[in-house]
Amino acid sequence: MTNSRMNPKVDEYLSKAKKWQEEFEKLRMIILDCQLTEELKWGVPCYTFQKRNIVLIHGFKEYCALLFFKGALLHDAHGILIKQTENVQAGRQIRFTNVREIVAMETILKAYIYEAIEVEKAGLEVDFKKNTEFIIPEEFQNKFDEIPALKTAFEALTPGRQRAYILYFSEPKQSKTRESRVEKCMQQILGGKGLND
Repeated sequence: MTNSRMNPKVDEYLSKAKKWQEEFEKLRMIILDCQLTEELKWGVPCYTFQKRNIVLIHGFKEYCALLFFKGALLHDAHGILIKQTENVQAGRQIRFTNVREIVAMETILKAYIYEAIEVEKAGLEVDFKKNTEFIIPEEFQNKFDEIPALKTAFEALTPGRQRAYILYFSEPKQSKTRESRVEKCMQQILGGKGLND
């Protein structure tokens, strides 16, 4: 592996990392050995093959992880891929709490990275759930019936923005809370904005 493949933006990111620095460095070396291009995307080290995202490194309070963008398509022969939350459809993580775990798994990690590259080369895509497969909460449906312009504005949003609202509105157990969330977001939807815009 040559140092010329190291991205200075990632050098800077790693030099400022307050936690997981040693783990990040080791993961970086393993990934770069797999001939991927190093970039900084979404504020974290991201590795691509022919401009397509393959894997990224990120840290949390309890663990650091490799995130495979199309992890759902990997065979996971070792049963180590984790679905971060129940609503994640494509990405899968391999989590670590210390550098020894990473060193011990180096061969396995490279095998997973190479498989992820092959998934990309083959042009495989994750079969995402359609928004029609998500249930619109009753409180939101009632607002659609009351205000047809709200339904029109919602249907004009991108599928990802629609999904974010549906999941956000569906989360609370109490109807009152769901209703409150719908009320708070109505102007945003009418303005053509997503939940996090």
